[in-house]
Amino acid sequence: MEQAPRDPERQLQPAPLEPLGCPDAGLGAAVGKEAAGAGEEDSGVDTMTHNNFWLKKIEISVSEAEKRTGRNAMNMQETYTAYLIETRSVEHTDGQSVLTDSLWRRYSEFELLRNYLLVYYPHIVVPPLPEKRAEFVWHKLSADNMDPDFVERRRIGLENFLLRIASHPILCRDKIFYLFLTQEGNWKETVNETGFQLKADSRLKALNATFRVKNPDKRFTDLKHYSDELQSVISHLLRVRARVADRLYGVYKVHGNYGRVEWSAIEKEMGDGLQSAGHHMDVYASSIDDILEDEEHYADQLKEYLFYAEALRAVCRKHELMQYDLEMAAQDLASKKQQCEELATGTVRTFSLKGMTTKLFGQETPEQREARIKVLEEQINEGEQQLKSKNLEGREFVKNAWADIERFKEQKNRDLKEALISYAVMQISMCKKGIQVWTNAKECFSKM
Repeated sequence: MEQAPRDPERQLQPAPLEPLGCPDAGLGAAVGKEAAGAGEEDSGVDTMTHNNFWLKKIEISVSEAEKRTGRNAMNMQETYTAYLIETRSVEHTDGQSVLTDSLWRRYSEFELLRNYLLVYYPHIVVPPLPEKRAEFVWHKLSADNMDPDFVERRRIGLENFLLRIASHPILCRDKIFYLFLTQEGNWKETVNETGFQLKADSRLKALNATFRVKNPDKRFTDLKHYSDELQSVISHLLRVRARVADRLYGVYKVHGNYGRVEWSAIEKEMGDGLQSAGHHMDVYASSIDDILEDEEHYADQLKEYLFYAEALRAVCRKHELMQYDLEMAAQDLASKKQQCEELATGTVRTFSLKGMTTKLFGQETPEQREARIKVLEEQINEGEQQLKSKNLEGREFVKNAWADIERFKEQKNRDLKEALISYAVMQISMCKKGIQVWTNAKECFSKM
């Protein structure tokens, strides 16, 4: 039975990058192998610390924030916030404690660190920074990025960002991260010397790959859709929470009006009981300030995973770029092989400018044709090596990316479960305090 001819267009579409092993098999083993080999990668600069586990021996904190003024790159005066990073050894040498190291960093330096990590570790879900300007605020909160309450919440977020990196099995060993914590002067110059800006993928190139990749990996497509939905769900949840906070604040504060009713002044026998009950209403009204302040802590935990959604998409975009480059390399190789075959057989299968030139000006000499075939064969050999290299690079990326994605999923499930349970416990505690206030008011009424 005669086989149907293969679709030439289909031949130009390589299969999606496959991992070297099952992506779900052994997160610890996959991360461990990557950790063992990360220092051997030749990235042009030595970015890994010699002591792989030094961060397990120190504590990291962002202990305070300070408002400062200075000159920016345009030599214009600006006001900014600097954050004090302290690192302290948890071990002792010869019975003596090691002194605490400290240095100041601006938010823009935290951004520079994260941008560097995104470029050098594209397969890792890099922890996000806290928001630069307040989002999902209710009416009592200020959207000013210099507001003391907002600066304090951002300080906590920046400390959490550093702790996330320090607890990551790969990122914690990066030399630039180590210098971020220990080298105050010339740190920016050290980062720029790595040349990470030149390695960064352009947004236009990433967008082009998204729309032009012919054979995307369904796993990464599903992951990108999940990150979009995660961002949408958490955004909606934060908006609902802000509306509830607005209304709850109003309801609690209105209870303070009970205490302002001067009923006790006209009642001799009931006056003391009414006055005491009014005092309890004042306590009830003022308690909402601490309650909503605690709620902001849980809202910030949700916001972290709102921003994690973009970190997931960054990994997906990198995979799309690699898949697109692989497909373009395969297409270029197939085109060169077709040209070589046409020259060798003297037949032209498709319309080309070269074919028209041949018809107009005559055939090439055998010597010219042999020379062109030789050049094409060299280009084909080079293209096959390049395609093989891109395949291996892509498969390694998929293996490492899925290992880190599994690590992230475990972290996400654990953190969000803990945050939601703590939020529910806080709401129960709030309701119990409200019950206690009304119980006290009832006792005051009973004694009248």
